[in-house]
Amino acid sequence: MAAKFISGNRLTLLNSGAEYFPELIRAIDGAQRDVHLESYIFEDDATGRAVAEALSNAARRGVTVRVLVDGFGAREFADRLQPALVEAGVQAMIYRPDIARFQLRRHRLRRLHRKLAAIDGEIAFVGGINVIDDLNTPYQIPPRYDYAVRVEGPLLTPIQHAQHRLWEIVLWAKLNRRYRLTRSSPIDPEVRGEQTAAFLVRDNILHRRDIEEAYLEAIDAAQEDVLLASAYFLPGRRFRKALQSAAKRRVRVVILLQGRIEYRLLHYATQALYGRLLGAGIRIFEYRRSFLHAKVAVIDRHWATVGSSNIDPFSLLLAREANIVVKDPVFAETLRQSLDQAMLNGARELPVDSWKRLPWPSRLLRWVSYNLVRVLVGIVGYGGKR
Repeated sequence: MAAKFISGNRLTLLNSGAEYFPELIRAIDGAQRDVHLESYIFEDDATGRAVAEALSNAARRGVTVRVLVDGFGAREFADRLQPALVEAGVQAMIYRPDIARFQLRRHRLRRLHRKLAAIDGEIAFVGGINVIDDLNTPYQIPPRYDYAVRVEGPLLTPIQHAQHRLWEIVLWAKLNRRYRLTRSSPIDPEVRGEQTAAFLVRDNILHRRDIEEAYLEAIDAAQEDVLLASAYFLPGRRFRKALQSAAKRRVRVVILLQGRIEYRLLHYATQALYGRLLGAGIRIFEYRRSFLHAKVAVIDRHWATVGSSNIDPFSLLLAREANIVVKDPVFAETLRQSLDQAMLNGARELPVDSWKRLPWPSRLLRWVSYNLVRVLVGIVGYGGKR
């Protein structure tokens, strides 16, 4: 489905939790009618408790507060945070409660991976940042690197519609009559700026490939450069060909990827693609200063996207995701400069012959990892479709 671009918005790029959470909490503290928040992870740490307190305080003063978290990503939420939130008057539900981790049936891996918040029909947040402290990582390292966008203007209408629709789906699945939705926010938010953007979701019904198709359309049309950052990067054949074709027609293609090992199998599987990508003239940078969690791109200095969708099978084939796509040179340049700074200060460019330099056992390990991931994708019912 083609992206529907809406003008009249004011969009503010937020770099990682240090910029995002103060804005989110400030908006919740100022809420007068309703707050609706979705997150894959809602952790019981300093940041999670601060957001939970803001949500509870809003509910206590009569604001309708709805929270939806994923049952796998936020599997401790029900025990640690949900009881106090509900006691304060927050409507809190869990999307697909925790499942047996070693069962790979397709429906069990369809998670709520998007990160959204909407307040009073006036402010929304779209991005890749979970409700978790940036420093809540396995090692004492600098904060996670990620982005979100503060949205004001008419784009709030499709954002709210997507949140309301999923809330109703979960209500129906749980036969929950307590948390029936009442739409108290304005249907048509006012014009707040001059920026044009579209809100895209990925689900398993009407919007299975909307985010991927938006990427492919922009890459295919690229004339100057493609700058892409993805925490987890395992693109299918179409996506790889689009990047290689862009590089072949002398478009500057740069990919910023995770340099630290977070999930070993996916890390090695991604590296199995390096040889062909580098050989096609694509430049690859590995971010090593901290954990890269960003899922963003800038193309030809006027097209940009920020959201929750990685370029991997989980995001493109299974999970519920949400991205904002912006057509605005000012926003695109702001994101581009931020990424350039991240590459300058925290990343290392891989030599063109880096794949060939690896000992053959290391190359074998990476190809085995790549094919194992393909097998696992096939087991859940999607093999051979990319």
